[in-house]
Amino acid sequence: MYEKEIESAQKVLNETDALFIMAGAGMGVDSGLPDFRGVEGFWNAYPKVRELGLRFEEMANPEWFENDPHLAWAFYGHRLHLYRETEPHEGFIKLLYLANTKKYGSFVFTSNVDGQFQKAGFAEERIMECHGSIHHLQCLDNCQGMIWSAEDIQIEITDDFRAKDPLPACPFCGAVARPNILMFGDYGWEYARTDGQRERLAKWMEMMEEEEGKPAIIEMGAGTAVATVRNTSEQIADRFDVPLIRINPRESFGAQVELPMGALEALSNII
Repeated sequence: MYEKEIESAQKVLNETDALFIMAGAGMGVDSGLPDFRGVEGFWNAYPKVRELGLRFEEMANPEWFENDPHLAWAFYGHRLHLYRETEPHEGFIKLLYLANTKKYGSFVFTSNVDGQFQKAGFAEERIMECHGSIHHLQCLDNCQGMIWSAEDIQIEITDDFRAKDPLPACPFCGAVARPNILMFGDYGWEYARTDGQRERLAKWMEMMEEEEGKPAIIEMGAGTAVATVRNTSEQIADRFDVPLIRINPRESFGAQVELPMGALEALSNII
């Protein structure tokens, strides 16, 4: 099944000297992370939020840190601990192995905020997290334009889905802290860290062009609902005039090589 597509993907990967690794939320499903696709998927992961009748787009909003920070930190605190405890699936390891055989290595572009690529061993300086990272915090008021690590943060959550005091606070002004994640309707996100990542990505691409490097672009688990990763994959494919490998069990359409599979299954077949 899909033998032709698998062979095509293998040919693309074999004939290149760098990897652009593009990943959306579907990349983490095989590690056991919840799939928030559709309101039922979100509510299955967070039954208490179902009782409140909130969708993911409504819950993932910085207004909760203003209006009900104990609820906001129950949601993000649970996710922080979940991502810390989750081990990246074997597909990450296969990608890292393949990247290490390439002359120019790899660069990761992901909308995921879970830090799984770093945990799998990918170099921090070769990752762009376009929506930020849950492993970093900022002041809700962004008083100093500063970002700091969430490494020492431990959130206890009550049975009625409330974060216990003390809540994470800004070390500069004492206001409530929030994850350094781009949320829905978010005008207070401090994007300096992501901008730095974007600059490193731009320099890497320029170096690749100058040296006439030939990258392979492999995209996994990036849907159409928030199409940042898909659009970026297509733009880079056009820029370097190379095929795009798109791995997605439901939305693999629109690429030169389409693999309608989950990330782990596809990577196990092509690497």
